[in-house]
Amino acid sequence: MDNGEIESADEEMPSRGGRQYRPVVSHEQSIVQMTSMESGPPTEIAKHRKIRIPSQSENVPNPMEGPSNGHDELNSSQRESKLELFGFDSLVNKLGLKSMTGEQIATPSSPRDGEDISITIGSPKVAGPKLGTMMGVFVPCLQNILGIIYYIRFSWIVGMAGIGESLLLVAFCGSCTFLTGISLSAIATNGAMKGGGPYYLIGRALGPEVGVSIGLCFFLGNAVAGAMYVLGAVETFLDAVPNSVILVTNSTATNGTISEVTTIVYTPSLHDLQVYGIIVTILLCFIVFGGVKIINRVAPAFLIPVLFSLFCIFIGVFSAPRSNASSGITGLRSQTFKDNWSSAYQRTTNAGIPDAEGPIYWNFNALVGLFFPAVTGIMAGSNRSASLKDTQRSIPVGTLAATLTTSFLYLISVLLFGALATREELLTNRLLTAEVAWPLPAIIYLGIVLSTLGAALQTLTGAPRLLSAIANDDILPVLNYFKVTEGGEPHLATLFTAFICIVCVVIGNLDLITPTITMFFLLCYAGVNLSCFLLDLLDAPSWRPRWKFHHWILSLLGALICVVIMFLISWSFTVVSLALASLIYYYVIIKGKAGDWGDGFKSAYFQLALRSLRSLGANQVHPKNWYPIPLIFCRPWGKLPENVPCHPKLADFANCMKKKGRGMSIFVSIIDGDYHELAEDAKTACRQLSTYIDYKRCEGVAEIVVAPTMSDGFRGIVQTMGLGNLKPNIVVMRYPEIWRRENLTQIPSTFVSIINDCIIANKAVVIVKGLDEWPGEYQRQFGTIDLYWIVRDGGLMLLLSQLLLTKESFESCKIQVFCIAEEDTEAEELKADVKKFLYDLRMQAEVIVVTMKSWESHVDTGVQQDDSVEAFTGAQRRIASYLADMKETARKEGKPLMADGKQVVVNEQQVDKFLYTTLKLNSTVLRYSRMAAVVLVSLPPPPLNHPAYFYMEYMDLLVENVPRMLIVRGYRRDVVTLFT
Repeated sequence: MDNGEIESADEEMPSRGGRQYRPVVSHEQSIVQMTSMESGPPTEIAKHRKIRIPSQSENVPNPMEGPSNGHDELNSSQRESKLELFGFDSLVNKLGLKSMTGEQIATPSSPRDGEDISITIGSPKVAGPKLGTMMGVFVPCLQNILGIIYYIRFSWIVGMAGIGESLLLVAFCGSCTFLTGISLSAIATNGAMKGGGPYYLIGRALGPEVGVSIGLCFFLGNAVAGAMYVLGAVETFLDAVPNSVILVTNSTATNGTISEVTTIVYTPSLHDLQVYGIIVTILLCFIVFGGVKIINRVAPAFLIPVLFSLFCIFIGVFSAPRSNASSGITGLRSQTFKDNWSSAYQRTTNAGIPDAEGPIYWNFNALVGLFFPAVTGIMAGSNRSASLKDTQRSIPVGTLAATLTTSFLYLISVLLFGALATREELLTNRLLTAEVAWPLPAIIYLGIVLSTLGAALQTLTGAPRLLSAIANDDILPVLNYFKVTEGGEPHLATLFTAFICIVCVVIGNLDLITPTITMFFLLCYAGVNLSCFLLDLLDAPSWRPRWKFHHWILSLLGALICVVIMFLISWSFTVVSLALASLIYYYVIIKGKAGDWGDGFKSAYFQLALRSLRSLGANQVHPKNWYPIPLIFCRPWGKLPENVPCHPKLADFANCMKKKGRGMSIFVSIIDGDYHELAEDAKTACRQLSTYIDYKRCEGVAEIVVAPTMSDGFRGIVQTMGLGNLKPNIVVMRYPEIWRRENLTQIPSTFVSIINDCIIANKAVVIVKGLDEWPGEYQRQFGTIDLYWIVRDGGLMLLLSQLLLTKESFESCKIQVFCIAEEDTEAEELKADVKKFLYDLRMQAEVIVVTMKSWESHVDTGVQQDDSVEAFTGAQRRIASYLADMKETARKEGKPLMADGKQVVVNEQQVDKFLYTTLKLNSTVLRYSRMAAVVLVSLPPPPLNHPAYFYMEYMDLLVENVPRMLIVRGYRRDVVTLFT
């Protein structure tokens, strides 16, 4: 983790009261060896404290224990769960951290999304070398942004628009990509990414229909961009090697607004561009068929000529002679700068040569369409997400750095080109950059050809993989032909991409191709901005991007700029592109397969109750759309002041479980008696409770149930409360601390019955101990929030800690996650797994692993916490007395052992085993978390066939001397996810 690492120290930990704790042989001090549990002869220990602890040979199976993991019987018997009191699978096994998502619902997702929310168990797959920010994101983005437009069109744009409007043009287009980069950074850092680049992000944010429609348009844009790069390379080559042309076309510029002299400009013919373009495309296609490894080795080398050529251009600009040269290059002169400040829009030929009778009239809108491809390429980093070491850091830094670098380069180039040459030279010399370059123009020609071919190679590599990613998601059956196996090459998709590229090359006009590319890229950028806008506006609990410099207003502004640019370029092209995307959208709806990707629209449904019920039905929700819907059990274990229907701090805690107060709570109370007699009383109590909820500013509803007993009333509530996915998923109640003090003998059976009902109904449980000391809204807490993460609970405990941090009272606290490893060898592996898991979940927490060699070995109680041991012996004594009374009653009545009106089976060894497990955990909590602001620990399920009184003793020992504790049990449903 980035913070919270415990400082390492080689010396032994200080002793206290004769107790010594020796560090485990580890690289980090946060893994603590509790050797105090192993010292001393076992017989002397038992004699000294008179504590009955089962030996290792007295293994008693736990009836709540689940099936084994399929290992051999010997290993299974040796590895019998030492945390069996908690009922769930132990968080730790010999493989490290278990999957928290193994029970994920089987929704019809994409084939590559099947493991969308799982953690790999066992040894990781051998992967190739990962790329950092520089080579993985910055360099590819820079290589895609800096291309043919800058070399052979940018000086022409300055001459046509003038310096002033050229600066405005660069700033306008650059702001669009910069805002899109911010939105991209936010979405890309909200979890792990898979293949597909922006398609993956948009699809997971706006749903598969929108994702597929925009993804296919983005694929077409990339395929057409390949043709643009090929034509640029061919045109540069023909200009550098005139003898290679087949046909030569002479273009004459006669626009009197520039010069009265007729200028003859030689340009390659359309047939030359077509022939050479087709040949180059076929050659590049063969290279792509060689595999991505060859491309990745060659691609970085293409950037070196580009950077060197840029250096030569700037050297040539500053070294150009300052004179009225007949060539039109005046050098950097203020008079030239003034002459070129204003615009000179006019008609040109298809090749861009000024001609008073030319077919094309240029204005600012048309130049936006021509220039915008020069700022695209910001998705190159996200397309390589699978090859990055740290996507959540590299994508934002690399993408935005490349965007700002190129925008600054363009702005400086506008000023330099505007002061370098006359307007006539800027408009007629298509390769002004080569003419002024130092020392030879050939360097620029070489740089242009290599950069454009490199960009074309990247496009012909990325576009087929984008199409294959869409096909592999199995949303559109018509795309099944382009599916590829894991690690396979998309040969058929490559051929299809090459076909589209050749069709565009046959068109041959670069200035007509670029607006088409602009539309598709703008549509994709608008989708990214809208995705971030929706996710940020909804602000679901799963929305926790590491990139904090974003806001939904910026995303909305970026989307609006994209739409404005589309209409500025051509309203007809805009309508066509939107119509194409809409057709694909509706085709996906009609013919596509359903999939739940946890997109932002589903979150919106949850905030609109009726729409969510109709859209989601009764299916289990995706973890990204999971909202806590707590059922607040207001029936107190004791008395409340008059006219106070709910414990005040319980209402405060209900607000702590919701991010920014969003979400619904259901406050429930039970009146004992007959419904026919107490119906009016129930209505009055419900109105009082509703008024109190409004007074406490809780978003929720009140319900009052009349039932013969509390157990019967709660059983009816847990089965029927809620509609569809708006059913409560967490039961929140106060811990009955008063049951022994006030001799409330009915509380144990009621308490155990409620917990068992929650388990059967698949509801999570949160029990608040120390509710009277729970902080109010403005009582700021300091210290730590400590999680004792023992069992796989779907991430509920982790999410609760994060929700607590969003409240003013806990925002100054730090989270500590304590994981208990059963063996010393598991400590390092477990800590690394947990830290990586928390990092992927975007959760800041310190990980501390406490190792214990054996939970069932005899313990030297002389080195335990004295208060814990006192509670342990007291519980053991009371249980023995209760058991003796049960046996005496059974003997007198001639019946089997009975408790709470039902037959029970008491295994005394297992009882001692449970008590010992609870003692060990309580002692650990008191040692490390006595000063914590709040402690979260897993709730053990009531053991089968044990008296409820025994379970209350276990629980009392667990919470002993801990002032404020949340006892949490998940429900085998995932509430957090790794992926965006």
